[in-house]
Amino acid sequence: VGLHNRGFWRPKPLLDTARFTLSFNSWHRKSHQDSQGLWKHEAVQKYLESLSKEYQQVSHQLSAHSLNDFEQRTLRRRCADLSPIAAAFQEIKEAEREVQELEAMCTELDSRDEKQLLHLALEEKESLDKKMNMLCRKLFQLLVPKEKEKYDRSPVILEVTAGRTTGGDICQQFTKEMFDMYQSYADYKRWTFDIVNYTPAEIGGLHHAAAHISGENVYRHLKYEGGTHRVQRIPETGMSSRMQRIHTGTMSVIVLPQPEEVDIKVDPKDLRIDTFRAKGAGGQHVNKTDSAVRIVHLPTGLAVECQQERSQQLNKEIALRTLRAKLYQQVVEKQLSQEQSARKQQLGTRAQSERIRTYNFTQDRVTDHRISYDARNIKEILSGKEALDKLINRLLEFAEIEAVTQYLENLQALEGGG
Repeated sequence: VGLHNRGFWRPKPLLDTARFTLSFNSWHRKSHQDSQGLWKHEAVQKYLESLSKEYQQVSHQLSAHSLNDFEQRTLRRRCADLSPIAAAFQEIKEAEREVQELEAMCTELDSRDEKQLLHLALEEKESLDKKMNMLCRKLFQLLVPKEKEKYDRSPVILEVTAGRTTGGDICQQFTKEMFDMYQSYADYKRWTFDIVNYTPAEIGGLHHAAAHISGENVYRHLKYEGGTHRVQRIPETGMSSRMQRIHTGTMSVIVLPQPEEVDIKVDPKDLRIDTFRAKGAGGQHVNKTDSAVRIVHLPTGLAVECQQERSQQLNKEIALRTLRAKLYQQVVEKQLSQEQSARKQQLGTRAQSERIRTYNFTQDRVTDHRISYDARNIKEILSGKEALDKLINRLLEFAEIEAVTQYLENLQALEGGG
């Protein structure tokens, strides 16, 4: 008798909508929300409460002595999934209580005109707010579907190309500045930046360049840099001050993950292994034992045979190596196809209407159009250090919220359709 029939806990998807109703459509897409904004949403609170209760239930079930091996493994896997989420949830709840206590203290101190103590309390509250946002991000990172993070640890090939739109030399100069920015950012993050292609323009700019960047979580930080970047500035040379005007140009960035190795694991349950007698030329039997081996990989339908050795075990090992090589080839071909698709998607037509970010030198402002985020001091951004890192982390936080929200909406839609 299995878990289901005995009234034990039933496995569920990590993001399960059976226990709550979600209404994000008109909420999170109006403007950029931080992680605390998502945390405070009533539906998310109810959902996380349900996960926390489920964790307690699973932990309790694991202590039962009547479980068989399959039930133990199933519950342990679920417990491992839920444990960090439940721990993060409780940590945020405790920090939230501390914030509420501090707010009450600040109100009391303000009424008593205790300015010095109030200042200290407000400083502590600011520090706690930062901690809350960090804890919320950590929690939602745990909820982000894993396929969204598939290549996050991979090194990348980063390419920059000057735009073909109006702007002339301004595009090539800006392309050089952007490539230098990413090189500086790699240095700031202590990554390795190896230039693999560099085609300079005639007047100090750059037509095209590519670099291989490796280090810790490179693709995670650079994956949202791909796309068209627009520059608006007054050219420094070539015009008299009387005729100077703002020029607009573009350049494109392409970021492709480069998994260092493709690990092909073949589950024995996915294989059908047949043995038969090896045959020589003309169909005659060359031995009297079933030494030849045919292996079929059931998920893909790939089949390989080996009958060159007299030992069935040797033939099986050779056939498995051949099967892994064929599966590896399929994975590589799929990756190449995905890279070409990613390249086409990021490159687009390099038109200004497809821009992801605008660098306006005359107003000293950088705008990321995807999250409606403005940053001042272009030189700080182009230096490739803290200011750029802050912008990239803002994008990552927004993407995490979008991923969790979208996944919850999809599950809700499936539930509604069912």
